[in-house]
Amino acid sequence: MNQPETGKAPAAAHGNSDLQQKELAEVLRQRAATSAVLRAIASSPHDLQPIFDTIIDSAVDLCRAELGAFRLSEEIGFRLVASKLSPALSEMHPRPILEHGSFVGRLFGSKSPVHIPDFITHLEGNSLGEAEREAISRGVGTLLIVPMLRNDELIGTLSLSRLRIEPFTENEIELVTDFAAQAAIALEITRRERELRELQIKLAHTNRVVTMGELSASITHEVNQPIAAARNNIIAALHFLDGNPPDLQDVREALAAAVKDADRVGAIVGRMRALMQKASLRSDPVDMNEALQEVIELTRGEALKNGVSVKTQFASLPIIAGDRVQLQQVALNLILNALQAMSAVSEGARQVIITTRQIELNDLYVGVQDTGPGLSPETLSRLFEPFYTTKPNGMGMGLTICRSIVESHGGRLWVSACQPHGALFQFAIPAQLS
Repeated sequence: MNQPETGKAPAAAHGNSDLQQKELAEVLRQRAATSAVLRAIASSPHDLQPIFDTIIDSAVDLCRAELGAFRLSEEIGFRLVASKLSPALSEMHPRPILEHGSFVGRLFGSKSPVHIPDFITHLEGNSLGEAEREAISRGVGTLLIVPMLRNDELIGTLSLSRLRIEPFTENEIELVTDFAAQAAIALEITRRERELRELQIKLAHTNRVVTMGELSASITHEVNQPIAAARNNIIAALHFLDGNPPDLQDVREALAAAVKDADRVGAIVGRMRALMQKASLRSDPVDMNEALQEVIELTRGEALKNGVSVKTQFASLPIIAGDRVQLQQVALNLILNALQAMSAVSEGARQVIITTRQIELNDLYVGVQDTGPGLSPETLSRLFEPFYTTKPNGMGMGLTICRSIVESHGGRLWVSACQPHGALFQFAIPAQLS
C-alpha cells in the first residue's frame, strides 16, 4: 500500500488558503470601488467631474494600469474630460482631442470593447500620426478601450493603458465595462435632469406670460394713471411759466411731480419686463419683503377691480439666496388667485392678508390669506395636480409650477382652509444667507 507523502497535503491546503484570501481581498477591493462610484453618483447628481474622477481612479488602481482616460464623443473627436497617470507618466499628458479620422480615433470609435495586448506590434504596418507616435514614445504596451453607449449610440469611452505588455483579464475587462456603464448612466441622468430643468423654465415662463396677460387690463390702468398725472403736471408747469413774472417755485414743484409720475411708470414697466423675461434658474441675494411689495404694486389694479383691500404684516427678514423672478412668480400666482377668489364674495369684507416671518429651523415663511368662499375638501386634495383647475379658462398649471419653484429652492408649499371661510396658501424656504 502506498503511503502518503508527509507534509504535502497541509502545504497544498495552505496554498489554497492563500489563494482564496487573495481572491477575497480582490473581491472586497472591487466592491469598495463600486460603492465609491455609486456614492459619487448619488452625491453629485449635477456634477459629472467627481464621478468621472472616482471611476478613473478606481479602474486604474484595480487593473494596475499606468494611464486611464475618460473621453466624451463630440463632433470634432473624443474630448478628454478626466485622466489619471502613474508617477512614471507624471510629466506627460493625454491629448485633449483625438480626431475621429485618426487611427487611434477609429479605435475609440468602436461600439465594442477593444483589447490590444501588444499595442506596438498592433501598430506595425499602419501609417502613424502624431497621436500614435506619442503613444509609442510613451511605451504603451497594452491598451483597453471600453465604449459608453446610450441607446446604441457611442457617447464616450473609458480607456486603460499599461506600459508593460500584459493583457487585461476577462474579469478586469468586465469590471471596466461595468464602470463605463455606470458613467453612461450618470451622463444620462444628468442629461435628463438638464432637459427637465429647461422644460420647467419654459413652463414657468409661459405661466408668467399668461399671468401677465390676465393682469394686462389692470396694469394698463395702473400705467395710464401716472402718465395722465405727469401730463397734467407738465401742462401746469407751462401755465406757471406763462405768468408775469413766471412762478418758478410752482414750476419746480409741478415738474418734480411729473418726474415722480414718470418714475412710477418706469417701475411698473420694469417689474413687468423682469417677470416676462425667460432666464435660467439664478441664485442671487433676495429681499423677500421688497420682492413681495413689488408684486403687490403690480396687482394693485386687480385688487381695485375686485374691491379687495390688501394688508401686509411683514417681519424683519434676512437677505436670502434665490431666484428673485421665480419667487416673485410664486407670490404673483398666489396673490392673483386670492384676489380673483374674492369676485364670488357678495357679503362681508374682501380682504387679502400677506404675511412674512421666520419659523422653526430659521425657515423663511410667506402666507397669503383671503376671505373668499374657500375650497372644498376635494379641491384641497387635488389643488396641486397638473391641469386641475377651478377657473373656467385656467390652464391648471400655475400652482403646480409654484410648488416646483418652491421645492427647487429647498422649500415646501401647502394650503389650508380658514374658518369661517377663505383659504391660506403658505410657503417656506430655507433662510440661508446669501
